Amino acid sequence: MTLQDTKPAATRRLALSRLPKQPLSLVFGGLLLLASVVLAVVPQLFAPYDPNAFDYNALLAPPSAAHLFGTDSFGRDVLSRVIHAYTIDMQIAIFATIFPFVFGTLVGAFVGYYGGLTEAIFGRVVDAVITFPFLVLVIAIVSVLGPGLGNMYVAVSIVGWVFYARLVAAEVKVQKRLDYADAGRVMGYTAMRIIFRHLLPNAITPAIVYWMTDMALAILLGSSLGYLGLGAQPPISEWGVQIADGKNFMNTAWWISVFPGVAIVLTGLGFSLAGDGVAELLRVKR
Repeated sequence: MTLQDTKPAATRRLALSRLPKQPLSLVFGGLLLLASVVLAVVPQLFAPYDPNAFDYNALLAPPSAAHLFGTDSFGRDVLSRVIHAYTIDMQIAIFATIFPFVFGTLVGAFVGYYGGLTEAIFGRVVDAVITFPFLVLVIAIVSVLGPGLGNMYVAVSIVGWVFYARLVAAEVKVQKRLDYADAGRVMGYTAMRIIFRHLLPNAITPAIVYWMTDMALAILLGSSLGYLGLGAQPPISEWGVQIADGKNFMNTAWWISVFPGVAIVLTGLGFSLAGDGVAELLRVKR
């Protein structure tokens, strides 16, 4: 028996066999994400106006043929600002989660494989982090470091990697007890080869699925901090900042806050549906 004939190949075959049977969430979520990525990469192709251009002749103008989403209190076109905000918010989704995903996965792989004192120390770190609500910790760190997207990424990275590490560590502990891992040890493979060539590819699925959902949560977090004045700073086009700009005009100019909120919902829905589709695609019957 060789390691190539065991779970990795079986996982790939099962994933391919499930692809045509579970299309809806993955396809619909993928289309929403594709639209979000296109708008984030080339917003100038779709935005009818400069997002920061003032038009004092159209202050708080309601949705119309000239301004499909209306204008804000400075006469800026809301549609253009919503479209350009995709660039910032998709950056938030990626930059706020990529380090926690990579670092947490690596830490979880070593903790799950070695256990013992490593696992005990990690357990104390987890206890210290989860004692406080995630959002409270992030806000506290950003408040100390100062407002801005860079400090928000640092704050999320300091806290967020723990959740990925827990997922991967638990899965690696299960995988290392299986026959293919024992076969690797019997054949004299090094710990690094067993972890990175055999255990981690089979244990990373929960972290990937969580990452998809976490990117949606990162957008919500970035928008929340932007609303509070701790994330993106004006005049940057960012959905949370836009919602904050319109909070005093909800009775007279609801469109300033509503359309950015719709963009948040649709983008989050895309990540969530894509995550569900990936989870179904990669799920392995044990």
